[in-house]
Amino acid sequence: MNGSRKIEAAFVLALAMFSYTAARANAQSAAGADASKKAAAEASPQHDESAEGEKRFQTHCSRCHVAPEDLNPRVVKAVVRQMRVRALLTDEDERLIVKYLAP
Repeated sequence: MNGSRKIEAAFVLALAMFSYTAARANAQSAAGADASKKAAAEASPQHDESAEGEKRFQTHCSRCHVAPEDLNPRVVKAVVRQMRVRALLTDEDERLIVKYLAP
């Protein structure tokens, strides 16, 4: 091989190595971002459910009721169960509203 071919081969090899390294770094970054999103979502499911419960309480219950401050969880379950038919609550609505009212 003459001198210019060696330089060309070295340049192609360096470019290939750079491309490979950049592709790996990008893949690891994407995997890390996905892991971060998943960890953030799993970190506070209580907060998410409580916030969703509050939203559903506002949608279904606040037309007639104000959210009570301190209620026994058993009482909350009984009241929400009885209001289920009147407020057209689904199982999920009921569960989330109970979670919001009696965490």
